[in-house]
Amino acid sequence: MKQNKNSNMKFAVVLTLVAIGILVAVVVLSNKQESLPIEIKQIDVTGQPSIGEKDAPVTVVEFGDFKCPSCKAWGEMIYPKLVDEYVETGKVKFSFVNVLFHGNESTLASIAAESVYERSPGMYWNFHQAMFDAQPVENHDGPWITPERILEIASGFPEIDQTLLKEDMEQEATMESVKIDEDLVREAGVSMTPTIVINGKMMEDPFDYEAIKTTIEQEIKDEK
Repeated sequence: MKQNKNSNMKFAVVLTLVAIGILVAVVVLSNKQESLPIEIKQIDVTGQPSIGEKDAPVTVVEFGDFKCPSCKAWGEMIYPKLVDEYVETGKVKFSFVNVLFHGNESTLASIAAESVYERSPGMYWNFHQAMFDAQPVENHDGPWITPERILEIASGFPEIDQTLLKEDMEQEATMESVKIDEDLVREAGVSMTPTIVINGKMMEDPFDYEAIKTTIEQEIKDEK
């Protein structure tokens, strides 16, 4: 009887382990499925700030907001790896589209960035990075993007004409370009920042670099 009882206990343990294994497998498979990109239309990045080879097989688009702390974090955690592994190797062209989810401050920052891009394109990415670097560590939702602060940031780059930048902000001279970005945001169905789109595939988690790599590699393979 004792031996039979031990056999039953061993059998129960085995069944429990099998059940746990199945549960883990289901969770893993579910997580993998959840991280799959969502198919949307290809993003038209004509006229958008871009880096990388013009004819790269893959285009990665970031929909971002200068006032968004998650965009700053993405730029610090994911962007450098993307540039090192894919942009500098000619596999990816990276483009940025302005999102105006934080109202007037987002709009002002976008107008200024577009002004720099039009007048001093070689300085755009430096200014872009400097704007994100200027984000306050605390109370980032509080007002901080002002014409004065933008000009202060721009003063770090002698190539940027501050007089023209000031005029462009006052006259909203680049609003047409900003509105093009607004249209792209609506067309893509962007609801959060940052949103990352790879060859018309929207990533569910912009911070899942392994999923980003997998999608890029698959796109490169499909292009061959």
